[in-house]
Amino acid sequence: MIDIINDEYFMDLAISMASKAMGQTGINPVVGCVITNEGSIVGMGAHLRRGEGHAEVQAIHMAGQRAFGGVAYVTLEPCSHYGKTPPCAELLIHSGIKKVVVATLDPNPLVAGSGIRLLEQAGIDVVVGVLEEKARKLNEKFNYYITTRRPFVTLKSAATLDGKLATKSGSSQWISGPTARAEVHTLRHQHEAIMIGVNTLLKDNPSLTTRLDVAAKQPIPIIVDAQLRTPVHSKVVEQSGARVIIVTTEAASEEKAEQLRQHGVMIVRCGSGKQVDLHQAMQWLGEHEISSILLEGGGKLNGAMLEAGLIQKMILYYGMKIVGGSSSPALFEMGGVELMQDAYELESVEVELVGEDIRIIGYPKRQDD
Repeated sequence: MIDIINDEYFMDLAISMASKAMGQTGINPVVGCVITNEGSIVGMGAHLRRGEGHAEVQAIHMAGQRAFGGVAYVTLEPCSHYGKTPPCAELLIHSGIKKVVVATLDPNPLVAGSGIRLLEQAGIDVVVGVLEEKARKLNEKFNYYITTRRPFVTLKSAATLDGKLATKSGSSQWISGPTARAEVHTLRHQHEAIMIGVNTLLKDNPSLTTRLDVAAKQPIPIIVDAQLRTPVHSKVVEQSGARVIIVTTEAASEEKAEQLRQHGVMIVRCGSGKQVDLHQAMQWLGEHEISSILLEGGGKLNGAMLEAGLIQKMILYYGMKIVGGSSSPALFEMGGVELMQDAYELESVEVELVGEDIRIIGYPKRQDD
């Protein structure tokens, strides 16, 4: 089969390059750029790390003088403001690019169409919207964070066909198969932080690290612990040290808080009641530039986050097992709804067989829709 070479062909290449840097750019978006001249690729680039050259910079550097009179394909509107790097829109203008094809506009209020206007004012032909939905989904975490200043939360969980996280005795290894478990480590690499509740920590004593065949980025561990029951010698504290954040309440013991601080843990108090104020916690985390969280909680934390409307995406792996048991921990432990019409729904759902398991990806539908 021969691929038809057109704008979508080159934009798809740019999106593919950008996707490979997922998780490396912090609060910045992932962006890819391809530069062509007379139908041939002369430059390619991707934004790899916050504070370093953007995709356009990399591509123009590769293209050199061949960028003059060429076409630039960029997955996100070129920036027009000075941040940690100079404006990419001006760079494209000065390089002599004659046409810029953009997948999607930048929702960042500092850009928001101004990059396009700058290019057009310089006489450059601009096309917007090529593979727009694919590019927007690529940066769904950035798009949410930059407009809300709260982290994009992806719930990841493995459950049996009857919705259980473990048997009635607490046995949970393994619900899912090796293929699904390997995917989880890629997800950890792609998020800024990983969040669990203290009950999960006490039961499993997890490391919360990313383990891949190549060097991977380690997410910041966040523990939701209203009473500061986290042991100072738990794996996550001993292995992560100053990277650990424990979200607790105003009422939690200051003595225990100081013990944890001495092991490098950051204590964040959110809420004056018995439970952590999750909205306040998300606000604090966003203000401290944690733009995405992988939620790997137990049923109680999953349920609380869902009821609070703080989950933006779900990735659920269902093992082909049924364990039963009324006391077996469930995927969501919460008060529940009275009527089926009030049930929490997922939209834009994708279902796929992953190894021996079923993976469901969906987005919680807003309750006020």
